[in-house]
Amino acid sequence: MKNTNALIVGLGSIGRKHFSILKKLNFFKKVYTLTRQKRHKVNKVTNLKKIDFIKPSYVIISSRTNTHFSHLKFFEKKIKNATVLVEKPLFEKYRNFKIKNNNVFVGYNLRFHPVIVFLKKFLKNKKIFSINLVCKSFLPEWRKNIIYSKSNSAKKSFGGGALLELSHELDYFQWIFGKIKSIEFSKLNKNSNLKIDCEDSVLVVGKTNDANFFLDLNFLSHRSERSILIEGDNFNVKADLLKYKIEISRKNKLKTIKFRKIKDQTYIDQHRAIMKKNFKNLCSYSEGLDVLKVIKIIRKKNI
Repeated sequence: MKNTNALIVGLGSIGRKHFSILKKLNFFKKVYTLTRQKRHKVNKVTNLKKIDFIKPSYVIISSRTNTHFSHLKFFEKKIKNATVLVEKPLFEKYRNFKIKNNNVFVGYNLRFHPVIVFLKKFLKNKKIFSINLVCKSFLPEWRKNIIYSKSNSAKKSFGGGALLELSHELDYFQWIFGKIKSIEFSKLNKNSNLKIDCEDSVLVVGKTNDANFFLDLNFLSHRSERSILIEGDNFNVKADLLKYKIEISRKNKLKTIKFRKIKDQTYIDQHRAIMKKNFKNLCSYSEGLDVLKVIKIIRKKNI
């Protein structure tokens, strides 16, 4: 890859993160960005007509969610045999679009979180009865130097809202526990006084082939939490993604496992896996569509 170029579409907070990481990893001859922003010192292009000049082997689509589809469609038409990473969620809604010319993945980087990696291995072939996922945070605190009410997350038309923004949980849930079989109940609300035009909280009850599950997602909480509680056959697991900690209870014995927290490591590992063509932990295009299918059902079941 060292003799090829990369292109990052969109230079918002996540686009800047990808740019910084790729520059440090030194995988590419040049890293270009598609942006009209003037304040950043980057190799910049202002329109996609430059694509023949850049000839990227790696494209990162980190534009607004509601533009992901048009950008991906463009690259499918204009380039071949490239790797494309679309930031999560894949699209703002489910679309029946086939990929033929490139290798496309979705940026669900929490698959590289050490807690998630551990659970994926630990729970293999174990009998699970119930799963409780909680993801809570406060939207105005997500991004520094950005007015939250003007962000993509706050606007339904841009692909915002708690369900799409917090879809990491739906992706790693299906990656670890298997596909969701049914949604029994869902409730999407705007409960807070946040200046947004979309839901700020989501409750979902459903089933996999073997277990019941409950999802509690919101970005209105002043107390951040990202946890998984699993009840299984003769074991109990409590996982904390923010504290990088897992507690496993068996026969009245408690085992605690702590992991090292390194800034941006999940993003770094995601890019390294792509460069090394080690795709087993990445979210494939079809898996990204599966998340959107589930989101479509959740919205339909909303009472």
